[in-house]
Amino acid sequence: MALFHILAIDKPGSLSLRMENRPAHLDWAKAQGDKLKLAGPVFDDDGETFAGSMFLVEAESHAEIEAWQAADPYVQAGLFGEIHIHPFKWVIGAPE
Repeated sequence: MALFHILAIDKPGSLSLRMENRPAHLDWAKAQGDKLKLAGPVFDDDGETFAGSMFLVEAESHAEIEAWQAADPYVQAGLFGEIHIHPFKWVIGAPE
């Protein structure tokens, strides 16, 4: 198993789309169990305006992560303009 960092950037002007799909997204995320290690929204420089979402996910492969990400209600609703997926090594603050 490997860890993957996902940074998904909202399309401009998509706050209403985010809020409409937020309950389904949160239900989906909570149902991921131990696979989803860390997740939360990211914000613009003002610290209040949603800009996207960040995930740290455990999976066997990049292809598995892409399929996993495609099941996110935010992705299915077309919220994100960009999705960046990278292998990740948790060095500092990792759980034992």
